[in-house]
Amino acid sequence: RRSGQYTMNHDHSKKIPDGASFDRSGSQDSLDELSMDDYWKELENIHETRGNNHEERVALVVKEPDEGELEEEWLKEAGLSNLFGESSGDSLESMVFLSTLTRTQKAAVEKRVETVTQTMRKKNKQHQIPDVRDIFRLENDSKGKVCDGSEPSTVRTSENKNEICDGTKGNFSLGADEQKSLLEDMPSSDTDINLEISFAEQAANLKDSSVGKMYKGGGGDTLLPNFRLPKDKTGTTKIGDLAPQDMKKVYSLALIELTALYDILGTEFKQQKAVKIKNKDSGLFGVPLSLLLEQDQKKVPGTKIPLIFQKLIAQIEETTLETEGLLRIPGVATRVKGLCQELEAKFYEGTFNWENVKQHDAASLLKLFIRELPQPLLTVEYLKAFQDVQNLPTRKQQLQALNLLVILLPEANRDTLKVLLEFLQRVIDHRDKNKMTLKNVAMVMAPNLFTFHGFGSKTTEKSEFVMAAGTANVMRFMIQYQKLLWTIPKFIVNQVRKQNTERQKKEKKDKAMKKLLKKMAYDREKHEKQEKTPNDTDVPQGVIRVQAPHLSKVSMAIQLTEELKAGDIVARFLSQKSGNVQTLKKEEVFLYEIGGNIGERCLDDETYMKDLYQLNPNAEWVIKPKQS
Repeated sequence: RRSGQYTMNHDHSKKIPDGASFDRSGSQDSLDELSMDDYWKELENIHETRGNNHEERVALVVKEPDEGELEEEWLKEAGLSNLFGESSGDSLESMVFLSTLTRTQKAAVEKRVETVTQTMRKKNKQHQIPDVRDIFRLENDSKGKVCDGSEPSTVRTSENKNEICDGTKGNFSLGADEQKSLLEDMPSSDTDINLEISFAEQAANLKDSSVGKMYKGGGGDTLLPNFRLPKDKTGTTKIGDLAPQDMKKVYSLALIELTALYDILGTEFKQQKAVKIKNKDSGLFGVPLSLLLEQDQKKVPGTKIPLIFQKLIAQIEETTLETEGLLRIPGVATRVKGLCQELEAKFYEGTFNWENVKQHDAASLLKLFIRELPQPLLTVEYLKAFQDVQNLPTRKQQLQALNLLVILLPEANRDTLKVLLEFLQRVIDHRDKNKMTLKNVAMVMAPNLFTFHGFGSKTTEKSEFVMAAGTANVMRFMIQYQKLLWTIPKFIVNQVRKQNTERQKKEKKDKAMKKLLKKMAYDREKHEKQEKTPNDTDVPQGVIRVQAPHLSKVSMAIQLTEELKAGDIVARFLSQKSGNVQTLKKEEVFLYEIGGNIGERCLDDETYMKDLYQLNPNAEWVIKPKQS
């Protein structure tokens, strides 16, 4: 495969890749060549470790789907399975959901429904097979026309290309004209990430105006643009800030948005499917993440990261992050194997002796843990989509796709990835001493996250090289922009708000819901009777009532001003001290927006309350600790 010969000793600075020797302290050019070399050397170490591991594990089989199966699966994942099949009558939720989609998102759904429909006709399934056009011929309350105001399957024309499907114009939704002008007024700064407008719509707009003039490709640490999020007065929403029922909607929207983005950019988006194989059902290495967490939560309730993973990172940090070649220099293979077996036997007993674990061995164990997961940390479904990020035209689009992919990961994978990326950033922060720059760390870590033993590796040398450079670049992006990647784009939060509002409207109109509404009204009344305090009855305009059941001051009327932020309200409550209530620190409690057009949302301290109040006037405001 490659001609470089590597030995498993610790002096890796003198290796001879392809007959040339490099000096690590040399010019940027040699550093670049060498850092790519770090990738191959890491791969070599991985193969060597695997060679030493006599219990060669069964490779994960990735199933080739039948025609239409992928699309059917996709519609199920997007929560739209009731658009076809036996349950196709029961689609109130889906209709509400579809009415909030952007034009590009709807095109993505149409494309998949079309394929499923054709496949079903071919197979002559006895299901009710809807016509794609019927699905999108939604009743619009005020206009009684197709939701986006155009023929359902018309080709996008330049006049309507930026229009966002929007039946009823709420405070938080953008009508076509506003959307168009927003796209035109978009700050053209290459480093501003616009979260207000669908990424796929932005891509379509760029494509149409053919100004996709952004740079792409390699380069050192310094060449990565300093992407930033422009300030959002209604507050930035992070993953973990929303209630589960809204997060479910976010997931569906992120899947459709990512697919729409890949469609517009001409990149194939295929979710892979793993054939179930028998996994270990206890232990540390090679155990499914969900099972490992289940096991760990019995020991430490509420833990979200595998205990062994946390401990290995702590062990590496305990020595010092200034060690030269940290993560690059491998531990001694035989010793790592021995430690692995000893940990399996003694970790949960609490009898494992960590004092003798050398730092490079701990780093090798950490990487081994990631590689040994029976399914990749980035999941079988999305590993290929993560790899394909490298094929997107601009860096901004690569970042947008990664943002959506992070949202799509299961919680356990996402939380573990977050802790890993934060740790890698701390290693890079000591680059002056440990010589591990962003690029070096990305080169070393990419093979551990992206070359998965389950995916067949019939690759040519050329494609392997492209893959290496590409995945190292994606790894670099994930480390560099991790803070941005855990943000839920505002346009998706707005679509969730719109769905909630539309659903509430439709429910009120639906006679079948009357009974339920009566019960809800009765419950609410009962709840309000219990909750109400005498001065709760009439809150004047421009004033909100904030509840704080955990604090000494239980409730307060707050006058909204232009500059008042969520953090100011929390501070005001905390300053009201009283002896009989446990003292909560500033970083332990948050202001929540509850109800109205959102399930529940934890507010960042910089949220301007007046702006948010205008966005969701029916919300209740509660200060409480964040749920772990």
